[in-house]
Amino acid sequence: MLAFPCNQFGSQEPGSNAEIKAFASSKFGAGFPMFAKIEVNGDGACELYQILKAAKSDEQGNADIGWNFTKFLVDRSGQVVERFGPGVTPEDVAEKLKEYL
Repeated sequence: MLAFPCNQFGSQEPGSNAEIKAFASSKFGAGFPMFAKIEVNGDGACELYQILKAAKSDEQGNADIGWNFTKFLVDRSGQVVERFGPGVTPEDVAEKLKEYL
């Protein structure tokens, strides 16, 4: 699990990278790698998210990220094999991951 904070969704991530990491760790027990804040939609979307979104649309066929906590599952060869909405838990993703191991 890798986290990429983004402030494009209701301004929920206005803090610095250090503040966001401290909050996620203390509030949610996040122990996974957390990267610097990025943009995931629009002209400023980082290249990684451009690739992820192009590979897998959401259930409605939209490429753009609709809300925080959208998750992507990437296989060993770097192929995007699944996209999960914000309501899907990391534990649910872990179950799906077993199919690819």
